[in-house]
Amino acid sequence: MSEKFDVIVIGSGPGGYVAAIRAAQLGLKTACVEKWKNKEGKGVNGGTCLNVGCIPSKALLDSSWKYHEAKDDFDIHGIETKSVKMDVPKMLERKDDIVKKLTGGVSGLFTANKVTSIWGSGKLLANKKVEVTDDEGKTTVYEAENIILASGSVPVNIPPAPVDNKVIVDSTGALEFPKVPKRLGVIGAGVIGLELGSVWSRLGSDVVVLEALDDFLSIWDKQIAKEAQKTFKKQGLDVRLSCRVTGSDVKKDEVVVTYEDKDGNEQQETFDRLIVCVGRRPYTEGLLSEDAGVKLDERGFIYVNDLCMTSAPGVWAVGDVVRGPMLAHKASEEGVVVAERIAGQKPMMNYDVIPNVIYTHPEIASVGRTEEQVKAEGEPYNVGVFPFAASGRAMAANDTGGMVKIIAHAETDRVLGAHIIGPSAADLVQQVAIAMEFGSSAEDIGMTVFGHPTLSEAVKEAALAVNGHAIHIANRKKRK
Repeated sequence: MSEKFDVIVIGSGPGGYVAAIRAAQLGLKTACVEKWKNKEGKGVNGGTCLNVGCIPSKALLDSSWKYHEAKDDFDIHGIETKSVKMDVPKMLERKDDIVKKLTGGVSGLFTANKVTSIWGSGKLLANKKVEVTDDEGKTTVYEAENIILASGSVPVNIPPAPVDNKVIVDSTGALEFPKVPKRLGVIGAGVIGLELGSVWSRLGSDVVVLEALDDFLSIWDKQIAKEAQKTFKKQGLDVRLSCRVTGSDVKKDEVVVTYEDKDGNEQQETFDRLIVCVGRRPYTEGLLSEDAGVKLDERGFIYVNDLCMTSAPGVWAVGDVVRGPMLAHKASEEGVVVAERIAGQKPMMNYDVIPNVIYTHPEIASVGRTEEQVKAEGEPYNVGVFPFAASGRAMAANDTGGMVKIIAHAETDRVLGAHIIGPSAADLVQQVAIAMEFGSSAEDIGMTVFGHPTLSEAVKEAALAVNGHAIHIANRKKRK
């Protein structure tokens, strides 16, 4: 038996590395097991988020948007640009450099907080033991008082379009196209599909998005989803709903995709590249021994209670591998809560106030319940909407698309949800999330002094509009 720890974390993604750092900060002897390797074959921390997910995709989204602005939008500001070109290899190099800095930063934080890195594949054994297998096949068994499982998730594959990492790729492969595909197919109009489709569309790809569901962004607020669909169509994304992919045939450097349209007719499209992004599934392959005592639910997620405790004593699980939305910030917060629980503290996580964001342009963000959810639950409510077209700051930035929508209880005025499509939506929604965390009313937000001119004034105005008190738009209801 080798070294014993207070806490061993398996996985160093947003849930795992944050849990490890927090546990170490609280005086617990902590180790983190990770098997991820970078392009050079060196072990790196950060999981999917830092290596092939949140961070690299946002780098490409920002680069592609700047290219789009320089090519198409600068003239309105009086800036003349001629022969604007995109150097794709340089764009990818910048993306890789950002990833390298951030993953290296996690390793530096581990060193600063005295977290022991153990490189290899971790498997939970019975009695709170972890077996780690290194690259050479050597196994070492470690023991801990508490173990945190944070193995994350992987892309879902579908039989009609098997990924070959050349012509048909998953979300990881879509970050590495060496040149802009002339025609690009995307299976799945969810967060990942829309973000990656937007990147390559801005750079010149003719993008077709095939979505099996009848509704666009079905879990989002309908008013926001409708505005988003209209916006993406205007941007050139060809989003086709009710289209079920039934097959694909790779021929040299192209792929012919067969799908059934909304009327049940068979259709075909030929693409230079095809991205499959129909969702993600929890990653538990090789993670648990048969006698580990950790139960999985019917969907393959590790079963946990409200405090992220598994069915095995002393074993916890966080992030994408457990129930709830697959979001990096949800995983990170769970990691903190679990570490503090292990240390004897009693924090709780508010799952009702977790923001969700799509980093297209305009950004789309939400927190809390949608209008459809509130209505279905039979609660009386009021809605306030403020368009960015009426925002002076948005006008100055030539970025006036979208709106802020706030939903509040009709009797208590307590904020139930906020939904935003527009500039800086990801940052603006966080203001409402903080207000909701403290149980604020729409009136509380409306009475708060916001800087002028700012995009955040749209949040204040939407809150005022809930009760018919908006200043900079006509109110739908009579002012009291």
